[in-house]
Amino acid sequence: MFRQRLIAPGPVEISPAVQLAMAQSQLHHRSPEAKVVVKRARELLRIVAGVSEAIEPLILTASGTGAFEAILTSLVARGSEVASVSAGKFGERWGDMAKTLGYTTHQTRLEWGTSIPVSAVTTLLEANPNSKALLVTHSETSTGALHDLENIAKAARAVNPKILILVDAITSLGMAELQLEAWGLDAVISGSQKATGAPPGLAFVYLAPSALAILESSQATAYYFDLRRELKVQASGETAFTPAINLIVGLNASLEPIAAEILEHGITAWWANKKAMNNALLECAKALGCSSFAEHPSPACVTLVPPAPISGRELWQALLKRGARAQTGQDGIKDKICRISFMGHFDRYDALSFAGLLEEALLDCGAKFTRGVGVAALWAALEV
Repeated sequence: MFRQRLIAPGPVEISPAVQLAMAQSQLHHRSPEAKVVVKRARELLRIVAGVSEAIEPLILTASGTGAFEAILTSLVARGSEVASVSAGKFGERWGDMAKTLGYTTHQTRLEWGTSIPVSAVTTLLEANPNSKALLVTHSETSTGALHDLENIAKAARAVNPKILILVDAITSLGMAELQLEAWGLDAVISGSQKATGAPPGLAFVYLAPSALAILESSQATAYYFDLRRELKVQASGETAFTPAINLIVGLNASLEPIAAEILEHGITAWWANKKAMNNALLECAKALGCSSFAEHPSPACVTLVPPAPISGRELWQALLKRGARAQTGQDGIKDKICRISFMGHFDRYDALSFAGLLEEALLDCGAKFTRGVGVAALWAALEV
């Protein structure tokens, strides 16, 4: 019998502190105590994102997909032209969403596993100069690739200075460098079941002053996802609709130690540590004969291509037999890759333990290597 482990790129392992916090008596969402919880959550979300008080964080009871629908419909008038550039399942989702919601959608879809080149953004926007918004994913969880969001934003503004940049940072918030203000991003979304280390069910929206100005002057085109409603009440600790208040309690329990470390050591050090952990996992996997599917790996997720003839699905099954739930690929790469993540309640010693688990899973699949080389490679990478 093996202890059950979550090593998928969401949902992630949650800490005992989060579980304990959520086991408390039910809190009424309109009580004074609940208002304190919501206010504190917004403070912590600012710290974790490294943003100033000029940025408004909002909490939605929804998935990350709901949050993206909220920023799109709240900031861009229905029927407008929008541009979507993608290189994976989730990036493609935003273009498909916009099309379904009645936007004239211009899409550039690139090969999965690659990172979006700046030239693709320039070409797309030059061909469609009336686009009101650019829809883009920062960390593409389906492929494990990190896109150069800073230069994507620069390229977009060079072509169209007024274009809104709407960002899916579902797996990059708290994992990869993300400079919302310095890079000129208008709206960024994320979800609770990723680096913030809470259960699924909450989504986060970060609104820049440019987005706030639009909300002040435009009319609602949604109801539940009308961000104007939330903006009016969340500063006082209220929410427009019934929130998953117990999840917010759990979220705060997870974010308090993260925020404390960021305040003590700086957010740059936090990002560097997350990148180092992911790089160590990659070095371990390479020592065992695996390769990375992603051209430029995201710190949030490793997408492993096992040594032939082992498939990604076979590795996933071998890990599952030992109690570790990773995730396979999606669509055309569903059998090719195995996706593994150290997001959530995970530290360097958990990583070392997982290196041994990965060795045994690959040996179960018939891979050939000297036992211990993966553990040694991970340890050596962590010591750099």
